Amino acid sequence: MKQRLITGIVAGAVFLGLCFWGGWPYQLLLTAMALIGYYEFVKMTGTQTFGGTAILGYLSIMCFMIPWDLMGVAEFLSWEQGIWLLLLLFLLITVFSKNKQDIKITALMFTGIVYIGMGFSYMAIARGANDGHGVVWTFLLLCCIWGSDAGAYFVGRSFGKNKLWPAISPNKTVEGALGGVLISILFAIGFALFIPDLLTIGRALLIGLSCAVLGQLGDLVQSAYKRVYGIKDSGSLLPGHGGILDRCDSWIIVFPFVHIVMLMPYY
Repeated sequence: MKQRLITGIVAGAVFLGLCFWGGWPYQLLLTAMALIGYYEFVKMTGTQTFGGTAILGYLSIMCFMIPWDLMGVAEFLSWEQGIWLLLLLFLLITVFSKNKQDIKITALMFTGIVYIGMGFSYMAIARGANDGHGVVWTFLLLCCIWGSDAGAYFVGRSFGKNKLWPAISPNKTVEGALGGVLISILFAIGFALFIPDLLTIGRALLIGLSCAVLGQLGDLVQSAYKRVYGIKDSGSLLPGHGGILDRCDSWIIVFPFVHIVMLMPYY
């Protein structure tokens, strides 16, 4: 527990400090986290971590994380065009390897780059919000996610009786999940009361609900594929906490979702 606490404090301080700083330092941190996360994903599947497909995956993650706004350059490809071109490259691997690279593994590696690459890139997008309040919106989402996690844990331990999804995550309860939703919404409303000119109560309710529901689903996604591969943690980078994907499984689902459905106030 002591190791877990120390790791959490140090890692949290570094992350939040660079997030507050923004710009290139935060962008480079997110890029490093995305690359490590993809490494963990590849390793979990039993694929060579530095084989041909994995290397293409790392390069793809780098493409997702290119900070066009920081470089003052307009994007020359849309999201749809970029993803399709990456998909084509991954499919061609099966052709040029003469099927030595299994199409199932190729598809899995492609899934990983979209899952992880888009997740971390939308974290960068949130911080670089065009209204100049990116740090506020980033902290809003993180606080809602962390509030949901804490609420689900403590409410589940205190009042949990009905299992939420025992086949995937046997310790999660319905009561805990509802507690997480409530705490997340309260955090969001707190932000709305603090910054009424930027965030309405109605939008805060939707953001809090989305962070809790999608965050918990993101955690279940991570639990599901770890169970498939029979592992407890995605990595060991953070002593007592596991790997990057263990800590960021909710983030990389929530951040794209709230942007894609245009919940963020600066749209």
